[in-house]
Amino acid sequence: FLSVHLILQIVKLYLTSLVVCSCIDACVGDCVKQTVQGHGVRGLYRGLSSLLYGSIPKSAVRFGVFEYLSNHARDEAGKLNSTRGLLCGLGAGVMEAVVIVCPMETVKVKFIHDQSSANPKYRGFYHGVREIIRTQGIRGTYQGLTATVLKQGSNQAIRFYVMTSLRNWYKGDNPNKAINPVVTGTFGAIAGAASVFGNTPLDVIKTRMQGLEAHKYKSTLDCALKITRHEGVRAFYKGTVPRLGRVCLDVAIVFIIYEEVVQVLNTVWKTE
Repeated sequence: FLSVHLILQIVKLYLTSLVVCSCIDACVGDCVKQTVQGHGVRGLYRGLSSLLYGSIPKSAVRFGVFEYLSNHARDEAGKLNSTRGLLCGLGAGVMEAVVIVCPMETVKVKFIHDQSSANPKYRGFYHGVREIIRTQGIRGTYQGLTATVLKQGSNQAIRFYVMTSLRNWYKGDNPNKAINPVVTGTFGAIAGAASVFGNTPLDVIKTRMQGLEAHKYKSTLDCALKITRHEGVRAFYKGTVPRLGRVCLDVAIVFIIYEEVVQVLNTVWKTE
């Protein structure tokens, strides 16, 4: 089971890394072109190792916490309404932010920024982690914690709210109605799109707070104010188009895997 899950995660990461290549946005196309010209095709995969290392435990924490909370939030008929789905998603997002996402994202962002500099100092993921901890301590892997908690909490709250609402709408009065993987993927893509438009500003702030120039900002609020003052409100939506393509595909695949794995586990591991 773990081997299959690992393979699916790698496939998901591969697909979401390639999705930028099909984006028709001119700025994104120019970015891809310059990256390939300057660093080759491998340049499009910067930070992939840290993303891979963090993806599996992140999904485990997210869905594990959501299942735990949702099992206690269902009504007597076993139904989870949209509001409770939102709260369970919020709890799952906050937990994954603290336990997994913040340290992994900090390392990933630092690694990508370092590799983009004239003289990269990190030779790889493990070397990068070692150097960050050596020079900055454990706190160096927890930069932007507040922004990450806000981003991940709102992210998962929106996604699980949308998924729960669409799932309840689709099933109607029949809670045992099966949902086709294609339908699940469609719902997941919609949930992903909703989360992109809902919290891209927080994602921008989080990235700034975790980058190599995070010292410019005193706090999450200070970061938001400086972006607004010097770059304008539109700066909070930089990268929306490529993120939209990546996240929609990402969330669609993740929810398909999640639903299929849950069905298998319910068949193999029956509980009262």
